Amino acid sequence: MKRNFAPLASRRKLLGGLLIAPLAAPLLHACGGDDGRDVDVSPALARALGSAQLPGAARRAIENLIGNQDAHGETRALYILRGGNGIAEYYADGFSANSRLISWSMAKSITAILVGILVGDGRLSLDEPAPIPAWQRAGDPRGGIKLRDLLHMASGLEHVEVGEPIWSSDTVNMLFGDGAANMAAMAEAKPAIAAPGENFLYSSATSVILADIIARSLTDSVVPAIRRDAMRNFMDGRLARPLGLEHLQVEFDPAGTMIGGSIMHASARDYARLGELLRLGGVAPDGTRILAQSWVDFMRTPSPANPAYGGHIWLNRVPSAPRNGALWPDRGAADLFAFVGHQGQYVVVSPAQGLTMVRLGITTDAQMDALRQTMGLISSAL
Repeated sequence: MKRNFAPLASRRKLLGGLLIAPLAAPLLHACGGDDGRDVDVSPALARALGSAQLPGAARRAIENLIGNQDAHGETRALYILRGGNGIAEYYADGFSANSRLISWSMAKSITAILVGILVGDGRLSLDEPAPIPAWQRAGDPRGGIKLRDLLHMASGLEHVEVGEPIWSSDTVNMLFGDGAANMAAMAEAKPAIAAPGENFLYSSATSVILADIIARSLTDSVVPAIRRDAMRNFMDGRLARPLGLEHLQVEFDPAGTMIGGSIMHASARDYARLGELLRLGGVAPDGTRILAQSWVDFMRTPSPANPAYGGHIWLNRVPSAPRNGALWPDRGAADLFAFVGHQGQYVVVSPAQGLTMVRLGITTDAQMDALRQTMGLISSAL
């Protein structure tokens, strides 16, 4: 089993993926969708659903999700498990169970899992000041930021996730601009604009700070290669190997910090195994405990500043503001939670339903409402 935790190879190529959403539209045969429109259903989807024991409403919603690309964008992979058993698995042309697909912000939830392992080891603490040396000077208000605040996206730091124009945002500058050489340094240098825990402010830079904290807990070295190796060895030994993540690949900046907020790659089955880890309370399918149940509970507990967000994971709750939610609180199980990424990447988990659902693809901002609605229909029908 080979896993590749590689440095970032081409920021220009990824920037193109961030800003442009190409849609594939193969010529397929049609059937009716729930909205009354004809939708395209590929032979691959027909095979994926042919023997699945699915309620009719779920089957129709899945067919609509895959076939109606005008509404939802391109679904490249869909993998659904119930009770740990696969009940539907679909890949678009050119993709397979071995394809590595980008996480975008689903990486944030994986970063939180890694933090949880270290908290369980006693090497980090939720409610002690975050161990960032630049924040520890006398009188610096950032010295009061706790790990809990970072995980709740409530650090109080001046992070701009989305700017206008887009290249003015901290996220794009950090990933592809002047901050790319040392992403954590850029993120950690931002001033405080609110008290820790006071305001919800979703931020990829916050997750990079957490990745830096992980690296600092594993090694005192500032040598990039040593930091990368320490993270690789930790992830492989404590997460990837025990969970059977055969295709997980993470990226690093030139300073040796994992890009923990946005750039990981894995197969649909790997993402499903990570969802199953949380569904099963931190235990791998073979019984190996990877995370403490208390950490899973923390991740799934609504944060004070936004009930729709827990510990670096989205919850199926009414958000503090419309823009602060990512799921479908008007439908679906109340215990449902999800890893969510740019362009419609999802790992959706409902312990009450025994459900884990992975959807990977390319969806534009204009299509996101339709995608969320259909994902909600599928989860409700199951």
